Amino acid sequence: MALYKRGGTWWSSNWINGVRSLKSTGTSNRRQAERIDDRYREEANLKRHGLGSPEPNMTFGELAARFLAEGSPKPYHIDRLKVLLPFWSDIPIGQITKNRTREYRATRHEEKQLTDTTVNRDLECLRHILFWAVDEGFLLANPLSRMRLERERKRKRPVITVAEEDLLLKAAAPHLRPIIIAALDAGMRRGELLTERWEDVDFARRLLFVTHSKTPEGEAREIPLTARLFNLLWDMREDQGLIFTFKKRPIHSIKTAWKKALTRAGIPRYRFHSLRHAFNTRLLEAGVIREVRMSLMGHSLGDDPQATYSHVELPLKRNAIERLEAWLELERKKQEETHEGIPERT
Repeated sequence: MALYKRGGTWWSSNWINGVRSLKSTGTSNRRQAERIDDRYREEANLKRHGLGSPEPNMTFGELAARFLAEGSPKPYHIDRLKVLLPFWSDIPIGQITKNRTREYRATRHEEKQLTDTTVNRDLECLRHILFWAVDEGFLLANPLSRMRLERERKRKRPVITVAEEDLLLKAAAPHLRPIIIAALDAGMRRGELLTERWEDVDFARRLLFVTHSKTPEGEAREIPLTARLFNLLWDMREDQGLIFTFKKRPIHSIKTAWKKALTRAGIPRYRFHSLRHAFNTRLLEAGVIREVRMSLMGHSLGDDPQATYSHVELPLKRNAIERLEAWLELERKKQEETHEGIPERT
């Protein structure tokens, strides 16, 4: 340990490229001085390998700007930064602590009624950016690396019924209706649907290829087309370009159209993501096994490291879609029989 005491203060001595560097630890406490000396050694090692020196005084706002420019951010990170920056922007990254995350959580709950799940996603994004800062040499360690998140309560998620689906499709705007059908029949996310292109549709093999997924597991997955979705796309078909557009222009948001469709249909306030949940639930009720469902939806197959690399063959996927169509046909027959059994009002 290269520590020297001078005038009641401990000094740290390190060698960088043959040059001795002597720095004061600013303390007379031996234990604190040892920790500071360890930090100096880490900084010296980074310099020795050309990784740059830490910048703990950099504000989180500056770090976020660098992350957006150089860190390959996903839309998810950009969206979360909108709520993170108002609180964290002016705080130096070297002063971000677990205690401050508790302050952030309290502030978010005061501003708006939110679930702990939502705030957990915010803090996961913050932690991810700090890990990137460590990789870039701006921080020596991530202060939130072992941060405990609040326990998330599982909530019952409503599943849209076949009857509600019919009402929704009748009430939806013309540009929204095909998007709803694709979400229900292919289980794709909103972002995946709005970036899907005609070049990714194989009409001969009745397949849809997802090429812009939120997760690596969902990238370039193949989804067999239901008869309804195939006919819809066949009638709309173009040689190239985006599949789902509004007056030939890209669609960036469907929030307003979605809310209006729900209001006109007079059904509960479902989220658009509920359509993807309905796809998964319907496959489950049709008897499709978990691995096939997750493969169709572009999910990792759980915590099993072997399962992540499992490959579900195309015939199994085709069989799953056939089961889905059979299940929907049966549900519609039940619905018709129920309506026939209700006496007319006089």
